[in-house]
This record gives sequence, C-alpha cells and structure tokens, in this order.
Amino acid sequence: MALIGRLFVICFAFLFACLVAGMIVVGAVLYPEFSDLGTGPIDQSAINVVLGFGFIFISGFALLPALIVVLITEAFYVRGVLTYAVGGAIVGAACYLGLIPFDPETLHFDGIVRRHLEIMTGAGIVSGLVYWMIAGRTAGAWREPPRPSRPPPPLPSQPL
Repeated sequence: MALIGRLFVICFAFLFACLVAGMIVVGAVLYPEFSDLGTGPIDQSAINVVLGFGFIFISGFALLPALIVVLITEAFYVRGVLTYAVGGAIVGAACYLGLIPFDPETLHFDGIVRRHLEIMTGAGIVSGLVYWMIAGRTAGAWREPPRPSRPPPPLPSQPL
C-alpha cells in the first residue's frame, strides 16, 4: 500500500517540477522580448498558452531520463539534494541534446546554441531541486518497515 502512495507522490512531484522547469524555459527564452521597453504590455492569455506548451514540452521530453534518475534514487535510498540537482542538470542537458542533430561520422553535435543549453541545464537543476523538496527527501522510505508502536503505559495501581 505504501508503494501506491509513493507512486502518487512521485507523479505529483514530477509534474510540479516540469511546471517549474517549463516556466523557467519560457521565461528565459522570452526574456529578450520582455526586456524591450517599446513593446508595451504583454497579453496574459498568450503567456498562459506559451507556459502550457512549455510544460507539455518539458514533461514529454524529460519523462524517460527523469524516470531513470527516480528509479536509481528510489532503489538505492539516495536522498541527497546534490544528487537531484546533478540528475536534473543531466536530464535538462539530455532533453536539449536530444533535439540537436548529431553527426556520427565526426561525433559532433551540429548547431548547439550555448545559451539554450545553459537554459535547459539550469531549468533541470531547479526542477531537480523542486522534485527533491516534494519527493526526494523520502526516497526509498516505502521499503522501510513501519516503526513498532510503543507499549501503553502501565496502569496505576488500585488501592484495595
């Protein structure tokens, strides 16, 4: 029963971490547009649509690499915050590099934009930290046996 509850916590933490990563990616990519003072106010409904697509993009591409990190940390009771930050950075970089064409003859990625790689890696770090705050601090806890309950205190002696 604890495993089923743990799966719900993992799914919730993954979705929330993807939401945060999507917000970071969209904010960082659109920052040059935000910083232009001559554009005027930005339509809030358009920003909501873009954030929704950012969330879908991040959660779709990050599912498998993040699942590998989650399985490793759950199996080996890894609860360190640095592990989740590094795992998030690897997942973010893998998501970006998965979209870039790779030339197998020269073993080189063609067309890497350094700023975009940094944005995805940074979003991965932050999403790893968000995942750790929700679910990573108790990784593997579902496998521990429940603590035995303390015996009740002794009854007071009754005068005869």
